[in-house]
This record gives sequence, structure tokens and C-alpha cells, in this order.
Amino acid sequence: MPALASHRKPRTRVRSTTPAVGLTTAALAGVTLLSTQSAMAAPASPKPSIEDVQKKVDDLYRQAGTATQQYNQAKEASAAQRGKVDALLDDVAKRADKLNDARRTLGNYAAAQYRTGSIAPSATFFLADDPQAYFDQNQLMARMAGRQEKAVADFRTQQAAASKKRAEAAKSLETLTESQATLRTSKENIQKKLGEARAMLSKLTAEEKARLAALERKKEAEAKRKAEELARQQAAAKAEADRKAEEAAKQAGSGGDTGTGTGTGTGTDSSATTKADKVLAFARAQIGKPYVWGATGPSSYDCSGLTQAAWKAAGVDIPRTTWDQVEFGTRIATADLQPGDLVFFYDDISHVGIYKGDGMMIHAPKPGANVREESIYYMPIYGSVRPA
Repeated sequence: MPALASHRKPRTRVRSTTPAVGLTTAALAGVTLLSTQSAMAAPASPKPSIEDVQKKVDDLYRQAGTATQQYNQAKEASAAQRGKVDALLDDVAKRADKLNDARRTLGNYAAAQYRTGSIAPSATFFLADDPQAYFDQNQLMARMAGRQEKAVADFRTQQAAASKKRAEAAKSLETLTESQATLRTSKENIQKKLGEARAMLSKLTAEEKARLAALERKKEAEAKRKAEELARQQAAAKAEADRKAEEAAKQAGSGGDTGTGTGTGTGTDSSATTKADKVLAFARAQIGKPYVWGATGPSSYDCSGLTQAAWKAAGVDIPRTTWDQVEFGTRIATADLQPGDLVFFYDDISHVGIYKGDGMMIHAPKPGANVREESIYYMPIYGSVRPA
């Protein structure tokens, strides 16, 4: 008997791909290893030069100075807003008392009306002893009704006023919260910038620190040279002005004028000089005291705190921040500077000093430094102001 054919489907052999996967993994590992070795072998970024470090540190101090002015501005705004909030809360409390008085008055009227009840006019007429008594009683009731209406009106007025003041107080509190938030942000920004500057300086070697100090001396010498040049120019201009004034006086004297004369001016120049003397006397007395951001004396100052305190000693109240001080008084060209004038620096007006004459100023420089005399050319000049 013939054998029956098998109906099973033949098995298909599948080629294993494991060796290929292994090769791929090995290849990727090799590429990763080569990439890691290449990265490790790549040269490190070059160390910044001392000139770059100096520039970066100076810029960080300038940014800290800007943040200090923001802090001062926020602190003033916060203090002013706190005063406004306190005044509004006092007002709200007083109006609440008035509202309670009006509410008690209404309560008394309501209680009286509840006790007596409401009687119709016709019944009142018939119950009266005589017509005149009725009219007297009716007039009295009308007056009482008028007082009651006034009490209601007063209550509504006091209620509206109290509600308005409460809304103002709530809004002022929101503004105060914003000012305090700005104050915290400015403080954090100052500390961050100063920390970055200190970190950069701490990484310098002794040799690099010596080179940085040499660069600072060179910068100071150049600034001093420019100050001396300005002093010569101002001395020459003053000598020329004195010469012209003397010639004018001689010409006036030879003109046959027999008057006795009343002096050389109205007293305005003398008053300004007296104020400037007081400003400089105060500023000189602060030399050697440390710079502290946000400080207004008497043991430490920031730049605008010193200028504000100095002019206050001369009887002139000027604003707190450099941004407001630069708008106070009369703008003066650098060539026309006189002792006591304020000189502002950088495009963002983040620093200020007091001009003392001969191209020099007294200022509170930066954190880590003390109040000192320095050339006005040590920093880029923005402009100058004569407060009074």
C-alpha cells in the first residue's frame, strides 16, 4: 500500500541576527569612547587676561551700583507707601466709628417707632384735645421724621465713605507689597553681583593680583593727569575772567563816576560759596568711612547717600537716588564745575561724587573701599549738576 503524503507545512528557518546586534552595539560603544576621548583631549577655554578680569570686575561693581540705586528707590517708595497705608488705616478706623454712631442713631429711631407704632393722621386728629394740639403734634412728628431721614442719609454717606477708604487702603497695601518685593529683588541682585566680583578676584594668583594692582595704578595715574589738565584750564579761565573784571572796573572808574559803590555782587554768589564750603567740609569729615550699599550715614555711606547728607548739612534737601539727584538743580558743563557740584558717572547714572576743585572729587566708591578723594576722570562722566 502506497505511503500517504504528509500534509504538514514545511518549517521555515529564520537566520539569527544576534551577531549583527552585537556588532552594532560594539560600534556605538566605540564611537562613544572616541567622542569621550576627543572631548577630554580638547583644549580647555583660555583663561581670561588680567585686563579682561579688570573690565569684568569693574562692570560687576557698576551693575551693583545700579542695583543699589534701585534698592534705594524701592526703599523710599516702600517707606512713603507705608506712611500712606498707615494714614489710610487710621482714617478707616475713624470712619468706622462714625459709621457705628450713625448705625446706633438709626437703631434708636427704629426702637422708638417700634414702641409707639404708626398712627394714621386722621386718628391723630380725632384723638387730639384740640385742633391746635393736633397741628403741634403733627409738626413735631414731621421734625422727627426729618431727623430720621437725615440719620438715614448720614448713615449712607458714612457707609460709602468708609467703603471707599477701605478700598484705597487695600490698593495701597498691594502697592506696598510690590515695593517690598522690588526691594528684596534689588537686594538679592546687589549681593549676586558683589559675589561674582569677589569670586573672580579670589581665583587670581598672587602674581595676577599684583598685575591687576598695577593696572589700577595706571588707570588712576591717567585719571589724575586729566584732572590736572582740567585744573590748569579752570585756573586759566579764572585768571582771564579776573583780568576782564579788573579792566572793566578801571574803565568804570575813569568815566568820572563819583559814586561810592555798593560791592561786587548781590550776595547770591557769596551764599552759594558758603553752601559749597559746608558741603565740602562735611564730605571731608567722612573720608575714611566705609562704603555700604543703601547706607546714608553717619558711620557709612553709599555714593548718593553721601551726596544727600553733604548737601543736607548745607541746608539743602536733595533726593535720595542718583537718578533723581541728576534732575535736581542746574546742569553744568565739566569745564564750568565749581566746588560742591555733583558729578554723575556712566550711561545709567549709577554713581555720583562731590566736586572739590582741581578736577578732583570726594565720593563713596564701591563695596570694600572707603570714602576718598579721586579724579573725576576715573570713571566715564555722564554729566554734572549744581543743586543750589
